[in-house]
Amino acid sequence: MTRGLIPFLALVALLGCDRKDDGTVRLMDHNTPPAVSPAEDPPVATNPVSPVRYPPALLEKGIEGRVLLRLYVDSAGVVIPESTRIAESSGYPALDSAALAGAPELRFSPALLRGRPVAAPFLQPVQFHSPRTRSTAE
Repeated sequence: MTRGLIPFLALVALLGCDRKDDGTVRLMDHNTPPAVSPAEDPPVATNPVSPVRYPPALLEKGIEGRVLLRLYVDSAGVVIPESTRIAESSGYPALDSAALAGAPELRFSPALLRGRPVAAPFLQPVQFHSPRTRSTAE
């Protein structure tokens, strides 16, 4: 009975794998996001107030900057936290960290492809502007 069971178990194990034509087998990671097609319309931020908090020490000094985040949202517009990366640093680690810390709370309408919501990677700028700089410029 066990002789027939072993080939069956081997077949079941191979069904959970991706087999290449060269005979190698790679286990599939079921936690990775599916491949995405380029979206016609990128995700759009929907937060009424930004969840990103300006670091108080840098705000006090009037230090400003721009962080460019690389995000991935699913077809419901939810940010996949593990996908968040800094694409372009502000040059200030505290601003970069603040942008990363606030990213999971960002909300988006999903990207669209032919009018249908799709998962998509995209770049999201986060601007840090001191209110003091704005009032002196106006």
